[in-house]
Amino acid sequence: MADIMKHSCETQGCTKPAALQCPNCIKLGMNSYFCSQDCFKGSWKSHKIIHTLAKAAENNKQDEGYNPWPGYTFTGALRPFPKSEKRPVPDTIKRPDYADHPRGKSLSEEQLRGNTTIKVLDDEEIEGMKVATRLGREVLDEAARVCDVGVTTDEIDRIVHEACIERECYPSPLNYYNFPKSCCTSVNEVICHGIPDLRPLQDGDLCNVDVTVYHRGFHGDLNETFFVGNVKEQHKKLVQVTYESLMKAIDIVKPGERYREIGNVIEKHVRSHGFSVVRSYCGHGIHRLFHTAPNVPHYAKNNAVGVMKAGHCFTIEPMISEGTWRDCQWPDDWTAVTQDGKFSAQFEQTLLVTETGCEILTKRRNGTGLPHFMDKM
Repeated sequence: MADIMKHSCETQGCTKPAALQCPNCIKLGMNSYFCSQDCFKGSWKSHKIIHTLAKAAENNKQDEGYNPWPGYTFTGALRPFPKSEKRPVPDTIKRPDYADHPRGKSLSEEQLRGNTTIKVLDDEEIEGMKVATRLGREVLDEAARVCDVGVTTDEIDRIVHEACIERECYPSPLNYYNFPKSCCTSVNEVICHGIPDLRPLQDGDLCNVDVTVYHRGFHGDLNETFFVGNVKEQHKKLVQVTYESLMKAIDIVKPGERYREIGNVIEKHVRSHGFSVVRSYCGHGIHRLFHTAPNVPHYAKNNAVGVMKAGHCFTIEPMISEGTWRDCQWPDDWTAVTQDGKFSAQFEQTLLVTETGCEILTKRRNGTGLPHFMDKM
């Protein structure tokens, strides 16, 4: 009498008898079988999604009823989830001055607070910025690879943190005025400064990942908004218009242009599509300091000080909402959300003013330079 085949290989197209089990599935209390190591390795990319979904379901079960702020009225559907511990950075990696400050203060920034003088970078500083911004782009691209349904924003933070360490970078947000994580993850109605936590991303979410790296004395800052699963057309339009507004603003960057004009360009485009520009947060100068002059508002008729000169380095990072431009803050003192609970989107690039225009230092290096969301349009 022939033996009955108890299990068959789970690799698509393979029907061989299987006895080899996935160790991660065993830990998660699930059964999966493969006929050989080759089949297991060949199926890994699709198989590991099962682990992510199982962990997400477990997190949802564990976090039901979690409420750190009883009595607080949320503006939208998003809720905070528990957070993992602060991730360590090896002592061998050069750190900014706030990294070990008990309150996360940047003394070098505070010495220049209120000073509107815009630093002109020399050739050595420009080269330092080019290296830092290239590494920052690499780190954000790593985050883009894993930003998907069922993945927690804490997992994205882990990927960002480890990608920074691999490149001998300190993740600039970590301990900056006591921010507890290595990147910002802003989901749906969160405008900016969302703290990564154990909430699994859901089908239809928008997720902005904001990355800054500190490499050998220089910061490189950028962010993108990603589609998670099947996103509504109205939210796709919001993301598209936000990106377009950034690029239209970049188009006017050149020596002799006033910084206040950036907001005029952005708001004109955004308002024509029925969206609004958040006013509480702005772009900023960046180089050896994380945030410094100039301030770069994204709304029209602002009072930004300064005229662009070759060697200036700064960010433009419009935050655009589908409803009101007004914002409020969660009790964690970081997470900024729309006052009406409607979705918001953001894109950011670090720019260097050149003699004839500008260079996008954090531009995606995929041939077209287009952001990740356009891969799914």
